[in-house]
Amino acid sequence: MKFDPVLLEILNNKIAAAADEMCATLQRASRSNFVKEAADFGVGIVDVQGRCFGYPPSHSIQFLMASDWAATLRQVPDVEPGDVILTNDPYRSEGLVTHLPDLYMARPYFWNGRIACFGWAIIHFTDVGGRVPSSISPSNHEIFQEGIIFPPMKIVRRGVLSQEFVEVFTTNCRSPDVNMGDIKAMLGSLDIGRQRVEAIIERHGFDTFIAVQEALSAYSADKARQVFRLLPDGDYDFWDYMDDDLITAIPIRFRVRMTVKDGRVHMDFTGTDPAVAAAYNIPTAGQRNWWLTMRLTSFLLSHDPSLALNSGMYRSVSVTNPPGTVLHAEFPDAVGIRSAPGRRVNDAITGAILKAAPDKLSVPSCGAGATVVLVENSETGNDRQVLVVEPVRGGMGASEGQDGVDGRDSTMSNMQNHPVEIIEADAALIIQEYDLRLDSGGPGRWRGGLGQLITIKILRDGGIIMIRGMERLRFPAWGIAGGRPGVPFAAVLNRGRADERYLTKIDQLHVDAGDTVTFLMPGAGGYGDPFERDPEAVLHDVEQGFVSRRAARSDYGVMITDTGLDGAATRRLRGGRRRAGNGVDFDFGPERQAWEAIFDDATLCTINRRLMALPKAARQETRRRLFNHALPHIPVAGEATVASVLKDPKAVRRRLSEAMARAFGDGNQRRV
Repeated sequence: MKFDPVLLEILNNKIAAAADEMCATLQRASRSNFVKEAADFGVGIVDVQGRCFGYPPSHSIQFLMASDWAATLRQVPDVEPGDVILTNDPYRSEGLVTHLPDLYMARPYFWNGRIACFGWAIIHFTDVGGRVPSSISPSNHEIFQEGIIFPPMKIVRRGVLSQEFVEVFTTNCRSPDVNMGDIKAMLGSLDIGRQRVEAIIERHGFDTFIAVQEALSAYSADKARQVFRLLPDGDYDFWDYMDDDLITAIPIRFRVRMTVKDGRVHMDFTGTDPAVAAAYNIPTAGQRNWWLTMRLTSFLLSHDPSLALNSGMYRSVSVTNPPGTVLHAEFPDAVGIRSAPGRRVNDAITGAILKAAPDKLSVPSCGAGATVVLVENSETGNDRQVLVVEPVRGGMGASEGQDGVDGRDSTMSNMQNHPVEIIEADAALIIQEYDLRLDSGGPGRWRGGLGQLITIKILRDGGIIMIRGMERLRFPAWGIAGGRPGVPFAAVLNRGRADERYLTKIDQLHVDAGDTVTFLMPGAGGYGDPFERDPEAVLHDVEQGFVSRRAARSDYGVMITDTGLDGAATRRLRGGRRRAGNGVDFDFGPERQAWEAIFDDATLCTINRRLMALPKAARQETRRRLFNHALPHIPVAGEATVASVLKDPKAVRRRLSEAMARAFGDGNQRRV
């Protein structure tokens, strides 16, 4: 059916409005703060093949448009009016779900006995059981530790909620009342979607509604390809690192080769490190998962905000995603903190895009999204509650002509903060500081965004602080074209006291009344030579408390006194200085430079190729032995620098060659 452009636009707006109302209903009806305040949820409308064609334009998490419901719907084929399907199983859903706290629901919408589409909803639940409160711990090494698993199944049959499901779910989680409140909010949202879809069909007809689903997707596909044509044809390689996997101190590398040809984008993740024995894996089933297209979503919507929000945007994107890597986890790999590798692979994709077109995208954001969870005893001591205190964020990266955004990071999602009053009302704590972190943004002609700073004071003994997403303690968010990296992550227990202690990655931190924990979020990278920044802009940053006078002088060559800007001194500081860089020069910081002086791209690709030829059970232990033999004292991220233990590169390379020959049974292993 050929659509009149006016009718297509009318139906697009009606479908988007229906999704928007589903979104508002779920958020207003939910019980948990993480939904009501932070907005960690999603809704949409998919066709019978499981492809999204309707998405709420007002929602803060837009990358979920790429969700693929096909595998889940295929496993529950016999649906009737009033049925609702639920799953939180990453492996059986083939990457629709990516960790167990995310519960997905789908409801078929019928018209005269025929399925018109499915409404869907997802909420991140605060706790779904498992080894630790909140269900998420970086030290989990298999999915069975991460909570109760629901394969794709009906929980509502002909409008009747299964009491067996309710009993099993509430018995196996630590927040049963809140969780069931959120389940009911999801069901209410799906019913609103049904009503609105039926109204559209009644007005425009069933056949028109079915046909518009493909028409909208095709329309978005054509427009998205036009945007991708902004990227010159070619191959662009890039890689980036997570600090480590907590279990070891070995960095995790994410490699992408982005091939662009006439608006088609192919991403090859071959060379990415093997899956780790921790919760930093992404279950993608080898497909073009939404964790792998997130930065492309930003690119598309930045250059064409008029795109209709649906999965058609990704039709010209393909992937090579080999099994067994961090980006293609295999059962029963743990996946709870899949957001950390998700952020880093999208930073690698950012690098590839900037290589292709340095003026078309901002440099990476801070690279860490820390969600602080408090587990505390009740006043009676008979039970414990699990509360998400705050999703703490860093800054966004700078771009040509524009500073990064301070204290916000919407490159992944635009989640909101929890108001301090609500946090303090719900938990036995006080927020002592909530500010921007001075000097954290990467210096540049356009400055990187500042990270947040938050200090939490505990008011009750026996608490546990858990935080997921601690990253960029070792490798900061990098800068481009002379721009400098942002400042790394830092966390401090009892800052400013005699018992002050800097923390490495936190699994479970036990705290008592009077303890404080301070999180200093990393800043984002800068763009362009900082000595070319307008001195008045530097003065403004100093006056606003974003940049210190010391940094204004050392990083920007700007002298600021008690009376204001000293123009003559600034000219002297800047005079005769060589330009910092241009084009697509990257500044990764000293830690990555020291690491790659030994573990370069060719070496790591060789190691990973040999590791992937081994049985899965042998890969991680072999990898650990290789690096520990080559570098016996790799420091923990946040504790010491890599550069401090890499003072004899030749000796490290010799030991690495020996370890590779021993591990792979190859006496002719080349020296690296």
